[in-house]
Amino acid sequence: MLLSKGFEVEMYTGTPEGDIVGLSDRIVRDLEGFVREPDSRNVEYTTAPLCCYDRLLCAILRPRRQLRKYLQKIGNYTLIPGSTLSLGGSDRFYRSDPHNPYHDYIEQTYGTTVVTASIHMNVGIDDPEDLLQACRLIRVEAPLYLALSASSPFFDGKATGYHSTRWHIFPKTPAQIPFFESHDHFIRWTEEQLAKGTMQNVRHLWSSVRPNGDRRPYCLNRLELRICDLITNPISLLAVMALLEARLTQLLRDPSLDPLQLSQLPAATRAQDLIAITDANEEAAAHWSLDAQLRHWQDGRKILARDWIEEIYQEVLPIAKQRGIACFLSPVKKILQEGNQAQQWMQQYEAGWDIRSIITRTIQTTELQEQELEHKLCQPLLVA
Repeated sequence: MLLSKGFEVEMYTGTPEGDIVGLSDRIVRDLEGFVREPDSRNVEYTTAPLCCYDRLLCAILRPRRQLRKYLQKIGNYTLIPGSTLSLGGSDRFYRSDPHNPYHDYIEQTYGTTVVTASIHMNVGIDDPEDLLQACRLIRVEAPLYLALSASSPFFDGKATGYHSTRWHIFPKTPAQIPFFESHDHFIRWTEEQLAKGTMQNVRHLWSSVRPNGDRRPYCLNRLELRICDLITNPISLLAVMALLEARLTQLLRDPSLDPLQLSQLPAATRAQDLIAITDANEEAAAHWSLDAQLRHWQDGRKILARDWIEEIYQEVLPIAKQRGIACFLSPVKKILQEGNQAQQWMQQYEAGWDIRSIITRTIQTTELQEQELEHKLCQPLLVA
């Protein structure tokens, strides 16, 4: 049995020339299934939890195709790739809901550092202790998923030197997040943060990975990986999800993969050391993505992100084959070979392309890619 899984997809709206324009108030008013973010320039949709990858592909495409048709109808607008305000606009916050007090807090506290687009990946795990264990493993390996997904090398019309400018500038909150050793630990810590005001509500936990559920922190049923930049290619997105699912399946079969158990770092300071290593790895992955030099959580050894991903890929490939998802996993190899979105963009930039041309070309190729996938794979479902 495959695990249930789904995506929260944040995307910018704007013009075919790449300029980002705030339209979320109109989109949310006129289309079902879309929700607004604090800034009106991006909008979010969520796929239902599904086990089957074929259905999940169409669940990614269907709302996006619907949104594209709507944007064309209201003024020749489109969807903009990337996870930051690539061509400009960071000097001002465009409120989507001026009367929302939580949005007041976000604008006043964080400004436009939160005006990013990303993919949140959710995987269902019902047992809370299994879930917290899964969060521990994926937290120390989250930089690898960032490395695969990086798509924000530009900000305000400039190349920043980071492959994921989004994760570099994003305000991880609260500033200090422990390794949760149990469900009780997570409950106690969350209650403490709410009491101190370091979290405004149970959603105000902005970390690379977190346990999620219908009544946080008490009722939990899924792992939410929040570190990934926007992956516009649905095939690549499913590949990253397949890697995540296969890794979680491996852990559920072999709980000794828990970093608190398996790591060879000194027992007395292991949890703190793992946090320090992971924080440094996240920053390195934000900077260099697949070419980042990281430290492995097992023993602290240095390893390139792409080599670490390859190691995990080979470990989980037998599981993927057993579960019938190896074909969805295999495009991970293509990302390793051809580079992620940020690396491909930087190759074009270093070859003399200007940033606007890079963005507009990607807008066009992304839409054509979606049309082709919809036509080949999802037409019966869309008609139904």
